[in-house]
Amino acid sequence: MNTVLRTAARAAAAMTAAGLAFAPTAAMAEDGTITHVEAKPGKLQVLVSVPADADVDLDGVSVTVDGEEAEATAAPVDNDTTVKRTAVLAIDTSLSMEGGRFFGAKSAAREFISSVPADVRVGIVTFAGDVTTVLPPGKDRDAALSVVDGLTLTRGTRLYDGVVQAVDLLGDDGQRSLLVLSDGADTSQTPIEAATSAITDADVLTDVVSLNLSGTALEALQQLATAGHGQVISSEPAALRAAFAAEADVLARQVLVKATLPEGFDKTEATIKVDLPTSTGSVTAEAFSPVKAAPSPSGAAAPSQPESWTPPSWAMYAGPAALALGLLLLIATLVPRRAVVISAEDRVSKYTKSLTGVGESSGALLDTDVTFASAKATAANMLRRNRDLDARISARLQGAGSELKSSEWLLVHGGVFFLSGLIGLLLGGGNLVIGFIFLVAGLLGPWMYLGLRRGRRRKAFNAGLPDTLQLISGSLAAGLSLPQSIDTIVREGSEPIAGEFRRVLIETRLGVTLEDALEGVAERFESKDFEWVVMAIKIQRQVGGNLAELLDTVAATMREREYVRRQVAALAAEGKLSAWVLGGLPPLFMVYLLLTNYDYVSVMFREPLGWAMLLGAVTILGVGVFWMSRLVKVEV
Repeated sequence: MNTVLRTAARAAAAMTAAGLAFAPTAAMAEDGTITHVEAKPGKLQVLVSVPADADVDLDGVSVTVDGEEAEATAAPVDNDTTVKRTAVLAIDTSLSMEGGRFFGAKSAAREFISSVPADVRVGIVTFAGDVTTVLPPGKDRDAALSVVDGLTLTRGTRLYDGVVQAVDLLGDDGQRSLLVLSDGADTSQTPIEAATSAITDADVLTDVVSLNLSGTALEALQQLATAGHGQVISSEPAALRAAFAAEADVLARQVLVKATLPEGFDKTEATIKVDLPTSTGSVTAEAFSPVKAAPSPSGAAAPSQPESWTPPSWAMYAGPAALALGLLLLIATLVPRRAVVISAEDRVSKYTKSLTGVGESSGALLDTDVTFASAKATAANMLRRNRDLDARISARLQGAGSELKSSEWLLVHGGVFFLSGLIGLLLGGGNLVIGFIFLVAGLLGPWMYLGLRRGRRRKAFNAGLPDTLQLISGSLAAGLSLPQSIDTIVREGSEPIAGEFRRVLIETRLGVTLEDALEGVAERFESKDFEWVVMAIKIQRQVGGNLAELLDTVAATMREREYVRRQVAALAAEGKLSAWVLGGLPPLFMVYLLLTNYDYVSVMFREPLGWAMLLGAVTILGVGVFWMSRLVKVEV
């Protein structure tokens, strides 16, 4: 729908208390007003209000669009018009209207409803202490008259809320007019800007009829009229009927002009000028409005088809690369498996499984699948050339309690990385930014998962350590040796402590000293508490002493520390949750917008200003998350 373009000049009447009628001057008789422009491809429908004293010749109408002549016809606006016209009355029903004012307002509303053309849809909104839509826009004049007769008065004057609701009631289509009647200033907390903004945004022609107002109240009404390109009509109660009749007459004197854009006209905005000849000259109306160019002369426009996804330019390289990678993996799976030398670590792992009764099917996930044997061997050879990477992966897997080998984990990680990027490209319709985000998620996600499992396992180990030491102390007091006490933990303890102590016993049977095996547990869990326990055991073995009593003391100290640690965690839980929410919400919302409304945020990635804004946002967010994490992190 085109924007309704109107001017403030309008032929309207304002009656005085003595009954003096407004008479248009000769100069005004030569000017009309374009109140509505409705543009269609190659066509225009223009509503023109002509002065009351102008007897226009509709057959002699002429229209120019940016100075170019356009073929046009003119006719009175009647019930068959395709242009929708809506008028809403916003009537003040506060107690200040009591008496002659209210009677005059009802009479004026009845006059307006009876006088407007039959095609105009009329609605009524009342405002006092509450705002009420007493009549939705419609053509039933009897219903409108019945509603007017039933109006009553209450306290308050919510003028601005009434205007906002009346504008909403007018809708978005066709010519829309608002006529406000008020005798008092607004008494609500709503600012006048809310009403003027609603009028301006909807582009509704607004006239205000005021009753004996002055000062700030009159200025407020003037602002409402100015926002709607209308005027304030000051009127006494006795003259309300004439004022409303004049407003209805404006709608009755409109002419519908239909024009065809000049051939080859391709502009999107233009100045539209309408001339209607009279016996004494011509009535001229002019407005600047959007227009729509006619379809191409080659024929009717082809029916719109849903846009199909067009692969980006890099897809011509990505496709062959993916095909080559698939062929390499296929060849690797077909190569016969070579004999692999079993390392000491693998022997310990197999020995542990044989003692615990864990079958091959629940062991290494990829070890039993011959199809991936060659791929595993290739990954293992690559890791042998990069000892640091192999050590980091092994440490992560052991800390997380995973039975995967580093070569197997490397294959799984690569598969997750590839699938994540593929899903990102599919969801993003080939968009590189979304694909890159999913690639980063595929690269970091598995490591974060291992870190999460490692952290949970470490917490479970530290939480169960005091009870474990207590059980070892009781076993020692009962006469068992330290290895026998550890075997008791293996049989009666809970995971992950039982599994780690099982590994300690296996390593001691393979020749590793008990102290070194226990130190390995402390290193895998990065547990300071257990390091103290190992240190205490070493000292006791060197200098002697009551190990059971020593372990009791250490267990009591750990329990106290765990109690304090949990208290601190409970107190800091709200701050940690706030840090997670505030730190994660912006990037997650950005990903959501990229997936659902890419065009809205894509400018952030194309323009230098967008890059600067993203850099600033990331910097500020990073600093905020860092300091929040420091504030809620308490070492115990």
